[in-house]
Amino acid sequence: MQMKKIFPLPFIFILITIGTIFNACSVKEAVCEDKSVQSEQATIVNYAATQGISATAHSSGVYYQIMNPGSGPTPNNGSRVFVKYTGKLLNGTVFDQQTTPVSYGLGGLILGWQVGLPLIQKGGIIKLIVPSSMAYGCRGFGTVGGNEILYFEIELTDVQ
Repeated sequence: MQMKKIFPLPFIFILITIGTIFNACSVKEAVCEDKSVQSEQATIVNYAATQGISATAHSSGVYYQIMNPGSGPTPNNGSRVFVKYTGKLLNGTVFDQQTTPVSYGLGGLILGWQVGLPLIQKGGIIKLIVPSSMAYGCRGFGTVGGNEILYFEIELTDVQ
């Protein structure tokens, strides 16, 4: 009777580990690239026109319309802002909304808000059209996909 050779268990474990490592190395991650502000400008201008928004272009690429300039303190990136807002995708889908004031550190928010909110004062209302690279970029966030231009209506209820 002839005996079968059985590979020792540690040897099998090593083979599986090596195979897994080689397989993981052969998988390439998709490259994520933000769109440039310039590449989205025509889409933003068209959106503003079709929505009846008399938008002004900020040098950063954010488009805005001040509905009410407010009065009192103007926020800066070190400010705590209290806001009510609606955030929409350009197809009209609401992805975020706060109907009662919520508080954020302005310096921790998306770049589009860091540019837009200092254009108004406490009590002010502004509409922002934010290029994707000044929002969530190519990675997106939550229900916002990568490279999505975003629209916001924001009321600045307080600045501290």
